Amino acid sequence: MAHGYPLEVTETRVASRRRVFITGVGPLSAIGSGRQRFWAALLAGTDGSSRVTRFDTSGYRVHRACELRGFVPPAGTEHMGPISQYAIAAGALALSDAGLTAEQVQRAGVVIGTTGGDLPVLERIQRRRQSGAEEVPEDFHQLAAHAIAANVGRRLGLGGPNQVVAGACAAGNYALTVAYEWIQSERAERVLAGGADPLSPMPFTGFARLLAIAPDVCRPFDKNRKGILLGEGAGLLVLESAESARRRGARVYAELLDYGLSCDAYHATMPHPEAVGMRNAMHKALAAAGVAPEDVDYVSAHGTGTRASDPLECTAVGQVFARNPGVPISSIKSMIGHSLAAASAFEAISCALAIDTGWIPPTIHHETPDPACDVDCVPNRARERRVRVTLNNAFAFGGNNCCVVFARA
Repeated sequence: MAHGYPLEVTETRVASRRRVFITGVGPLSAIGSGRQRFWAALLAGTDGSSRVTRFDTSGYRVHRACELRGFVPPAGTEHMGPISQYAIAAGALALSDAGLTAEQVQRAGVVIGTTGGDLPVLERIQRRRQSGAEEVPEDFHQLAAHAIAANVGRRLGLGGPNQVVAGACAAGNYALTVAYEWIQSERAERVLAGGADPLSPMPFTGFARLLAIAPDVCRPFDKNRKGILLGEGAGLLVLESAESARRRGARVYAELLDYGLSCDAYHATMPHPEAVGMRNAMHKALAAAGVAPEDVDYVSAHGTGTRASDPLECTAVGQVFARNPGVPISSIKSMIGHSLAAASAFEAISCALAIDTGWIPPTIHHETPDPACDVDCVPNRARERRVRVTLNNAFAFGGNNCCVVFARA
């Protein structure tokens, strides 16, 4: 085995795996929903941030986020929490984009990633109780995390395996790995997978108290970066076995080659100071996919815009890609915010579309280079480039790291 990767990790895995294609994408984001609008907005460098209107921020020092404005919940979902509503809407977009028939959808599985479950339901229940309402509200059952994927399956007619994954801010990528394994083990021929999370007071308060929210804009890798902006929405993808995609003549955006997982095992919120977990996840993903670092054309960064995380990610990327030092690494969180579980799912969609279209989305608001972030962050303007292989990084609280490799099919 070349490139110094363990022989037993790559050759056995690569030789025995089924090929898994991405045949549909469904982004529901602050800058646009549906494949065409979302991608056009990313390539245009659209900033989706604005002053928060969802709840009162007068008691905070920060007031901006990337809200999903003008969203109308699908008919019949009024009793559900916003995660279910977002996931159902995004799932419908992805299934339509994939061109699946009702019969094909019925046999498909669904796996949804979330950070904290449907917190707005809990917040709504708490407000009712404080006002003297009934002790057990009618929508109490929507608090159960399994209700999210169950609602998606029931509403969209997905009769295959059904699961919710809680992997913090890497949950969207984690959901893709579960779907990948279902297809590998022939538990499903196709799976609707990704992440969804809403904007609500609880995570906003948490990040604000960590002093992790920027007062103006999110500027990943910039010397003057001041933190994240929270986002919201849902990113769902249709993953399908190559055999199934070929039988029905599906359009294929990209292939999901494999993934790498690690845990920093270090701190509840801070990444490991030597970026050990980040580096291990990237190494494992490339080794499992049978891809050398110099073959990667684009890295979709976790790129939060925080003082602590960005330099560590750049350090880890520099170490992993020592033989590919100029690899472009951009952060679309500069445009759509940090949408928690949906973040890495949006980024997976971006990776697939970069491969499909030959364009790399930019990192906007980049004005002052930082020596601690010495990478090509594709500053401010999208870049045309033939993209064959991409790596999608997701590094969550608790050091939960999940990196996924995509390639031209």
